[in-house]
Amino acid sequence: MLDDTLLDDPARLAEADRAGLLRAAAMAGAQVRSTQELAAELELADRLDLGRPRALVLIVRPGVGRALTRLLAALLAPSCPVPVVITDAVPSWIGALDVVFAHTDDPGDRELAAGIERASRYGATVVLSGPQEGPVAASIAGKGLLLAPRIPVPPELTFSRGLAAGLLAANALGLLVADVRALADQLDAEAERGHLGRDSFANPAKALALRLADRVPMLWGLDQAAVAVAEHAAYALGAHAGVVCDAAGYRQALARPALRRAAMAGTAEQDIFADPDFEAAGPKPRVLLLAVHSGPTADAVRYEASHTLPGAGVIAPADEIPGDEPVRAGVLALRFELAAVYLGLAAGSMGGTGYYAPATA
Repeated sequence: MLDDTLLDDPARLAEADRAGLLRAAAMAGAQVRSTQELAAELELADRLDLGRPRALVLIVRPGVGRALTRLLAALLAPSCPVPVVITDAVPSWIGALDVVFAHTDDPGDRELAAGIERASRYGATVVLSGPQEGPVAASIAGKGLLLAPRIPVPPELTFSRGLAAGLLAANALGLLVADVRALADQLDAEAERGHLGRDSFANPAKALALRLADRVPMLWGLDQAAVAVAEHAAYALGAHAGVVCDAAGYRQALARPALRRAAMAGTAEQDIFADPDFEAAGPKPRVLLLAVHSGPTADAVRYEASHTLPGAGVIAPADEIPGDEPVRAGVLALRFELAAVYLGLAAGSMGGTGYYAPATA
């Protein structure tokens, strides 16, 4: 059962959050800045000034890396002049004209380590966002660029760092123009809005947690970047709140007739004459339509979706947050992370991998 009174009691929240996950999540902007600083120290932009690569290969690894690679591909897709390949392992055709990017939080990921060694052996350029110890780090030593974490946070909360690393690599390759500094600033602003001391009515993360409480979340993206954020949100809700939810593209979601009927019934206005004793057992769905893109085409899709599911909620960061699409996607991902932590605390189902130990001077 959800203890919603906990969300508006900062003292109890702080006591309940023994692992320090709220504080760790709020350091998303700091993760981005530290990654940007490390990239400058490693001269990432100069070392990736290679001309146009044959292909950019994004390696999908467990954890936040799965949604992260899909988001990077979605941000690159509209105008990227080279093929973007998403794969679970380094492909056999990798060569000297290719660039490989991967994010992992598992220093002992031997499958990734073997793939990086193979890519380096065949001359590919490798950029890795991951720990600086273990077989993975050893596989790239002296052969590629390792963007190791400088801000200690649990692996469930490294999405912002991985996103920054991927954006910096894409910028350096001339495949994307993303304002990474603005991303850090807006993540800081979102963390401030989501601070535990803010009441639910003024805290978008707490408000989102309350909307998802005791419901089956259905997070449907109206564009590919939003679908990737929805997938990360589903991961965060499972990691921190033990909540299983559906994450899909809007049109793919509607292609499932039974689920579509359930969603339409769940978003319909409640009948004031309905007898609760005869209502179906179990939690009802909560449909949230996510939008990262903006512009006439995005507005048309949003209009259609809102009329098809008139009771669904719409979360469109462009309505409230300045910045480009990478900024909006990163902020929306952080909002769901904070909401998942709040939901886990209020429901008593907090997950995580242990206590968060802040860095000491």
